[in-house]
Amino acid sequence: MNKLHKDLSNAIRFLSIDAVQKANSGHPGMPMGMADVATVLFKNFLRFNPKNPNWINRDRFVLSAGHGSMLLYSLLHLTGYKSISLNDVKNFRQLKSICAGHPEYHPGTGIETTTGPLGQGIANSVGFAIAEEILKKKLGKEIINHKTYVLAGDGCLMEGISHEAMSLAGHLKLKNLVMLFDNNSISIDGPTSLAVSDNFKKRFESYGWDYILINGHNEREIFSALKKVQNAKRPTVISCKTKIGYGSPNKSGKASSHGSPIGLDEIKLVRKVLDWKHKPFEIPKSILNEWRKIGNKGAKLDSAWSKIYKRKKNLVDKVFKNNFSKALKSEKQNSLRENKSLASRKASELTLNALTRENNTLIGGSADLAGSNNTKTKYHNAINSVNFNGDYIHYGVREHAMAGIMNGLALHSKFIPYGGTFLIFSDYCKPSIRLSALMQQRVIYVMTHDSIGLGEDGPTHQPIEQLSGLRSIPNLNVFRPADRMETIECWELALKNSKTPSVLSLTRQNLEPIRKKYSNMNKCSLGAYEVSRTNKKINLTIFASGSEVNLAIETSHKLAKDKIYSKVISVPCQDIFDLQSKAYKKKILNEAKFKISIEAASTDCWKKYIGTEGLAFGIDTFGKSAPYKEIYKYFGLTVQNISQKAKKLIKS
Repeated sequence: MNKLHKDLSNAIRFLSIDAVQKANSGHPGMPMGMADVATVLFKNFLRFNPKNPNWINRDRFVLSAGHGSMLLYSLLHLTGYKSISLNDVKNFRQLKSICAGHPEYHPGTGIETTTGPLGQGIANSVGFAIAEEILKKKLGKEIINHKTYVLAGDGCLMEGISHEAMSLAGHLKLKNLVMLFDNNSISIDGPTSLAVSDNFKKRFESYGWDYILINGHNEREIFSALKKVQNAKRPTVISCKTKIGYGSPNKSGKASSHGSPIGLDEIKLVRKVLDWKHKPFEIPKSILNEWRKIGNKGAKLDSAWSKIYKRKKNLVDKVFKNNFSKALKSEKQNSLRENKSLASRKASELTLNALTRENNTLIGGSADLAGSNNTKTKYHNAINSVNFNGDYIHYGVREHAMAGIMNGLALHSKFIPYGGTFLIFSDYCKPSIRLSALMQQRVIYVMTHDSIGLGEDGPTHQPIEQLSGLRSIPNLNVFRPADRMETIECWELALKNSKTPSVLSLTRQNLEPIRKKYSNMNKCSLGAYEVSRTNKKINLTIFASGSEVNLAIETSHKLAKDKIYSKVISVPCQDIFDLQSKAYKKKILNEAKFKISIEAASTDCWKKYIGTEGLAFGIDTFGKSAPYKEIYKYFGLTVQNISQKAKKLIKS
């Protein structure tokens, strides 16, 4: 190992060790072990420009093993990103420091994605790689020709999402994707042999990946492997045999260096072993200058690229241009003209037909349910290993990977990914949905078969608690439209909200139209609004969403015959309604003394509207297998039952 490489690598190691020690919290072992690999990658291969972190043709570096976040922060600081100052590094894991415990995405900082839940970065990197291939086809290799490098550890590869994502990446032959596997055979509990005996070579090759095994502390082997993957024909794993906590006499190769500071006494010994004679957080000027030279190389690449980009700017602008308003307006008019009973999943398909007729940045997909989710239109062109000039991905039965990949698609550039599955399987997507919300990414989840209304498939497929659980996620809009018009408007809001992901919860069963007049206003943008009333003066408010809005209207009419007057409030999005002005919420909530809610799902999220005295009609047990009308009757979701109990409430 030459002295320059040793010094550059040790700068990463000691910034990481010192930051973890000062915070008295963190994971020093991985940065110490992978410093050599990261140094060779950044010094010789990675295309990046700290002065222009948003350069679209940069290589992406994703730290899937997010617990080793100090590796990333050290690299960003050393190469000259303004986002990470030495003071930020000193405040690792402290309030308001960008150097959080696990990397948190911030635009234009060099932190490409939020990682920490293991395996997520692998799925994100597949999304990055797909996005690059799509753009390469649309814009040409002169404009787009980069790679995605993902650093993953043993834990990432134990998580099921790694199997799903890597399987799809191999199927698509994503030659621009390189995994740096920190193969140190240690996890928190101890040696990975406690839980894993995988043959990694056979595993990765079975996915359709190339596999290269190297000594992760041998500069020449690292360089040779990275040079080889520059001309890869399919995705590649570089399995880097490393020692966790490299340089620590007593903790190297042990779980004790994984997730806690190694201690002041041990740090003194590491300084001695690695011949590092500098104080905590001190990087000698000569070494820092070498790192800054590495960072400055990218500015020349970016500058040369920019000249080509200027010649093709019109094409770039055309590819990234979206004009959804015309198609959505036309669909609203079609909805009124046709005025027919329609499942909201079918209404969504008709909306997508209109949207995908024109070129835009929508990238669709489904987890092997395109025909049931109605996510694929006649205008879609499916992406496969020989055709990236498309806009639809067959994700296979890989819900979790689909959600993580969509995050990567959204983060890479300006793509708007949407993917379909059944609402019940949002449980398989949940960790990635949560990260969509945390990162403020415009990702759209089309989730059909949204209640007991799916019928005979029974309680394994009938969502109950899913709506409530999804609504509890901050910065996630959960839409449950009541008819075709609301479905169009919910799609419009999902496309418009650039910093908020959306769930579109859609029915299998047909719904009668409730909106029969055209309005330029998007009423769903209020989150909740009045759809009908039986008198100017009312004593009951009925809240409902989705397929139960029609039930609410019928109940309202029945109650009117007994001179109990009410208004019906359609609530397509509780999350948006909760953001409305106090005056508007007061108008909706406080006009009538009595309140009830109707939704074929868990009732707990309605109590904030109806109060302790109101009645919540829903389902707080599991469903049943039967034709859907029979199930609604079984659970008391009928006009007869609801009106009778509403009468008792008012007369009590």
